Amino acid sequence: MLKEAIATRYITPLREGGSLPGLVEADDLGTYVMKFTGAGQGRKTLVAEVVCGELARRLGFRVPRLVTLDLDPVLGLGEPEQQVQDLLRASGGTNLGMDFLSGALGFDPLAFQVDAAEAGRIVWFDALINNVDRSWRNPNLLMWHGELWLIDHGATMIWHHNWPGAEASAARPYDAADHALARFAPDLASAAADLAPRVTEDLLAEVTAEIPDAWLADEPGFDTPDDLRRAYTRPLLARAAVIHDRIQGIK
Repeated sequence: MLKEAIATRYITPLREGGSLPGLVEADDLGTYVMKFTGAGQGRKTLVAEVVCGELARRLGFRVPRLVTLDLDPVLGLGEPEQQVQDLLRASGGTNLGMDFLSGALGFDPLAFQVDAAEAGRIVWFDALINNVDRSWRNPNLLMWHGELWLIDHGATMIWHHNWPGAEASAARPYDAADHALARFAPDLASAAADLAPRVTEDLLAEVTAEIPDAWLADEPGFDTPDDLRRAYTRPLLARAAVIHDRIQGIK
């Protein structure tokens, strides 16, 4: 399971994201970007962050470390904004924290260069998880210490919002025409040859084991959290084998 920490101070909201994440301090002395179960997208966004973030890490991508953050809603009592107070009150218990990369710069495809190999790996990975939120308008990439980091995977695996249609949804192609790295001639063939064989059932079981049970409880159609974990594994495993042939929009 992810490392656990307790939120001790709410610092400020971060308005770049639609879910109003916040910057917080925790009892482990870390500073985290916190995403809340009480936000509009709910706990499935946090599940997607864990599955995709931890899968990315195991495939060799740079992603901020993830932790679970226990939140006492009392932290919101002194906040001047009603929206922040409401969000903290609605999010008591287990939430998600991501290491805050202090001093990182937002990636600009016109200002930074990415080689074809790295571009190909990232586009292939985004196709695997069906990431619709890595466009040139909103790259969700950071430059930190001269290296490219992947962030914000909440808008992925759209099939988990409708499990009865998950198989059909996961079989759809991926349109990469607006991808932030499309202009860098992504080497998709090399990426697929390296990454696809590494996406195994065992690896995905390891990744999904990181999801807190509290975020998987009471999902219609599933008896236990482990049943739902296996449901996350199946589409990704099937998609990994074929998605390199279904990426559209890359010349």
